[in-house]
Amino acid sequence: MEPKTRILLSAEKLFMRAGIRSVSMDDIAQELAISKKTLYKWFENKDQMVHAVMQSHLGREAGECEGLIKEATSAIDELFRMMDWLRAQFSDVHPGIFYDLQKYYPESWVLWTEHKHSYILRQISDNLHRGIREGLYRADLDVDVLARLRLAQIELAFNADVFPPRQFEVQRLQQAILEHFMLGVATLKGHKLINSYRHVIEEE
Repeated sequence: MEPKTRILLSAEKLFMRAGIRSVSMDDIAQELAISKKTLYKWFENKDQMVHAVMQSHLGREAGECEGLIKEATSAIDELFRMMDWLRAQFSDVHPGIFYDLQKYYPESWVLWTEHKHSYILRQISDNLHRGIREGLYRADLDVDVLARLRLAQIELAFNADVFPPRQFEVQRLQQAILEHFMLGVATLKGHKLINSYRHVIEEE
């Protein structure tokens, strides 16, 4: 593995686990068992490193999502695969990571915001259109509105005012919110498929 890639992956792991603000360049150097001088050979400062970590993370995330979507047998299967993927993604994520980005690293926050409003929004819209074509989602859905609603829900799980981290785990929130969203857009056919994934039997 190239030194720069190794640094980025280690820094990302620390940021995700402890939050971005609380991790210092010393912490990253210690985690990698290298000197700060070596670290500064690749990155001028922490801001530059955070930006590079964000670029690397978003690129890798997009690639994983593309693979997931290609393997999905339906729009609902796609969302359940996404749920499993999100569970893995957020298994060890500090709840204040979005707050740190927005307040202390504005350039990296802009990077995330652009990714969110372009790539992620497009994937959500595509899933809604796919579900409508498959008869799994209601044909009367306002896709533009609901795609943005779903986008907002992803970040809502990290809002400490709404969901205090000591009381709510991010994984639990993401699963509950996504299930609620799916059930809200699904047709009867879609509900039956969702329930089969959830191993739930409902009286009609």
